[in-house]
Formats: sequence, C-alpha cells, structure tokens
Amino acid sequence: MRPTGRPAGKKEPEAVDFVPKRELDQAEQQIHRQQREIERLKQEVERLRKELEAALRASKRQAAPHSRGTPKRNPKRPGRKPGRRYGRQTCRPIPARVDERIAVPLPESCPHCGGEVESKSCETQYQEEIVRRTVVRRFDIAVGCCRDCQRRVQGRHPLQTSDAVGVGRVQLGPEALTLAAILNKQMGLSLGHTRQVLCYGFGLEVSRGGLYRALARMAGRAEPTYDGLVETARQAPVNGMDETGWKVGGRLQWLHVAVSAQVTVYAILPGRGYEQSVMILGAAYDGFLIHDGWAPYYRFQFAFHQSCLAHLLKRCREMAQVAPPAALAFPRAVEHLLQSGLELRDRYEVGEISEHGMRTANGKLEAKLDRMLKTRRRNPANHRLARHLEHEQLWLFTFLHCFGLDATNNAAERAIRGMVIARKVWGGNRTWKGARTHQILASVLRTCWQQNKDAFTRCVRLLRTPRAVILDIVPGPG
Repeated sequence: MRPTGRPAGKKEPEAVDFVPKRELDQAEQQIHRQQREIERLKQEVERLRKELEAALRASKRQAAPHSRGTPKRNPKRPGRKPGRRYGRQTCRPIPARVDERIAVPLPESCPHCGGEVESKSCETQYQEEIVRRTVVRRFDIAVGCCRDCQRRVQGRHPLQTSDAVGVGRVQLGPEALTLAAILNKQMGLSLGHTRQVLCYGFGLEVSRGGLYRALARMAGRAEPTYDGLVETARQAPVNGMDETGWKVGGRLQWLHVAVSAQVTVYAILPGRGYEQSVMILGAAYDGFLIHDGWAPYYRFQFAFHQSCLAHLLKRCREMAQVAPPAALAFPRAVEHLLQSGLELRDRYEVGEISEHGMRTANGKLEAKLDRMLKTRRRNPANHRLARHLEHEQLWLFTFLHCFGLDATNNAAERAIRGMVIARKVWGGNRTWKGARTHQILASVLRTCWQQNKDAFTRCVRLLRTPRAVILDIVPGPG
C-alpha cells in the first residue's frame, strides 16, 4: 500500500511565477536607457565642473581676463603680408616744419678699411622728439587800492589761471593740469601714475595730493558746463543708460551714465535705483530710453523704452550652452526671433523691404512671441526667461516702430567701459568731493571726444578765463 502523504520534514516546493520574455526585454531596454542617461549626466557634470573652475579662476584675477585660451599650434605671422598685392607700404609722413637742422658730415676715412671717402649725394632723415622741460613763469603782479571804495585791486595776465598769492602763489600751469586730467579721468591712470608721467616726461614734480586739489579746482570751473550737459541730456529725444559699481571711501556706490546723440553725462550716486536715475534725467523725461531691462528704468512713466537685444541674445546663447536637450529649443527659438527682428531692420535700411512690408513682418514677429510665451515652461531657466520676456514684451521691438532707434544700449556700454578700467586700476574715489570731481571732468572730456572737439585747448582756455564760462560743447538753444 503506497503512502498517501509526503515524508515528514519535507516541504512542498513553492510555486514560481512565470515572467514573459517580452517584459524582460522591456526591462533590459529601460536599464540600458537609464545607464546611458547616467553616463550623459556624468559627462554634463564634468563639463560644468570645468566651466565653474574656469569661471572661479577668472573671477580672482585682478585685471580683465585678456587670455584667449589655448594658443594655436601654427599661428599666422602678425602684421602686413609681403608683396604688392596686399597694398602699398607706408611710413610716417614727412613733418610739415623743421625746428632744428643738423648737418652730418662724412667720416674722414672708411670705417671698414680706412680708405679715403668720396662724397656723392646727401640724404635726409627726420626725427620727431619731445622736449623734457618744465617752463617756470614768474608773474610780478602790480597791487593797488581803489581810491573810491578802498578795495584791493591787482593786475591779471592772460596766462594766469588764478589770482591767488601768498600760500597759493606756486601753481600748476593750465596745460600741465589739463594733461593730468586727461591721463586720470579719460585714460584711467591713477594719480600716482599721472604724477610719474609728469615727472618722467616733463621734469615736473608734483604730489598726488597737489594733483587732487588742483583737479578739484578745475572741476569747480567746469561745473557750469556740467550742469549744461545735464540739462541737454534731459531735453534729448533719446538716451542710453547704464550703471556699474564704484567705490567711494572703500564702500560700494554706483556710477551712472546717460548717453545722447550730443552729450555724455556721468554721475556717482549712492544707489542704482530710480531715485538716482531721476537725478540725471528728471522724473518728467518723455523721450526714448535704451537700457538693459533693469527694472527701475521702467519707472520713467512718461518715457518710451527699448530693451537691449544684445543682452537677451547673450543670455539665450549662454542658456543654450548648458541646457539639457529637452530644454534647448526655447532659448534657441528666442534667439532666432530676436535675430529676425534685427535682420528685418537691416533689410529695411538697405531698401530691400518697404515700410508696409516691414510693419507686416513686425506684426508677425510679435504674434509669434506672444504664442511662444503662452506655452508653460517646466525647465526653471526657461521659466525665468519666459517671465522676463513677458515683462519686456512691449519694448522688445520699439526700434522697428521708430526708425533710426538703436536696438541695443551699446553706446552706454562703450561710455562706461573706460570707467570700469579706471575702477580696476585705482579702485575709485576716497571722498565724495573726489567723486564729484571725477564725474564732472569725465563728462566734459567724454563729450568733447563724442563731438570730435579738442578737449585740451578748451580746458586750457577754461582755466585761464577769470570768470566762470560754459564751454561750447553744451548745445545752444537753437
């Protein structure tokens, strides 16, 4: 008789669930996809790490990063290529005048063999040299007294810049002081380096403190001209604005600039908000403002705005470099849209498209931007860009409605670049009086350059004039 049950101590085998081969294949494919994604993310992390390290190294440099990366293995030779096919070779032009003529005779014997030398011709050579010399003028000033009012009266020569005697009787001349202002306020040299240039080039000994006080007196003479430049900027139909950090007494302040077609005005102020910008243009400014989209500029409620497309294009390109593939389409689409606006402007300027055609195409661009902004963005960077574009939407294509208006604030960027270089070289001003001196003289010199007028002769004439005058760089009422 066979046993009906299993032997004691033995268990029945557990049931094994059967997994279809199709599900196994799908799971393996998913694992492979995840592994590839992990590998891609590792490469992305490594790339971002290298870029972060490069950015951190660049931020620690004391000067502007002039390095262009790894040099080429076989770079081209610098300079002009040889041969006539690349143009005519030139040299310095012959001077219009000769102040000193020197005869250079032949040597008595040949320097090579000692033989007799025979004269055949005469060649000319010119040398343009500077004279390292300081001219010291002594003014013997006649002093008298008025017989009616009994007040002191003294004479004045046209070469004098001041009536001061006694403690202030030794002064810097107007040409030396003008050169110091150009070196310090326009070219970005520190007062110490400016002092060295005057010493090495002309043998003129002066201290940094002496230069500071003399430049402050020069700024006082130029203050009426500066006020005229501010008033001209307020009446200008178009102004480009920008700002950058500036140090006063070692503390962070802000240097503002307003650039119109005729004048450039700098102002060093304790902040970068609307209240500071109003001090330059005034709250009632109703012209066109070109800027980088900084929110306080939009508080000029009577003005028309143009948001700088160059800043937005740069932002889109930087986003495209680090965006994941799924989020890459939006910044590239925005970049293409903005570039289309610039190309439309260029086509209208050369006459390839009529005014009606340009306005029609502009309407299509604005409608396309509106459709792009209605789509919800999941990527955080794309979401931030979309929100910024929603804020700027009304002012992106102002230049297509107002022909001749610039699409970027490049003029303000160029005007502020020299101030950034000066800040990197000598750090800013120690006092607010020095900051006011800087903003006045920098505005006068930059406006002279902008109008293609000689700043040197105008500043010298300003210093020699006994009464306060307004330079001709301030446009007249006509």
